[in-house]
Amino acid sequence: MGNVIAIEDDAFHALISKLVTEIRQEFHAAQHDKWIDGEEAMQVLRIKSKTTLQKLRDEGKVRFSQPEPRLILYDRDSLDAYIEKHAKDTF
Repeated sequence: MGNVIAIEDDAFHALISKLVTEIRQEFHAAQHDKWIDGEEAMQVLRIKSKTTLQKLRDEGKVRFSQPEPRLILYDRDSLDAYIEKHAKDTF
């Protein structure tokens, strides 16, 4: 048979509030990794071609790091800045 734990309403609500806050912080951190791989970069930019991604890298339009010969990581902030740079203002 299971154990029963009794807790006052205020303590229960405080516990739930703290839990929700921590989950949101972890989710936010996970969503905004500084360095992302090529697949994620292509999703952020909404492109389907690795060649287009390489062209952006080769032309210096997006910031990247290559910590290992076969590993290229892209700076998420750089990708966001590239998108913002090409945004058109409303009339």
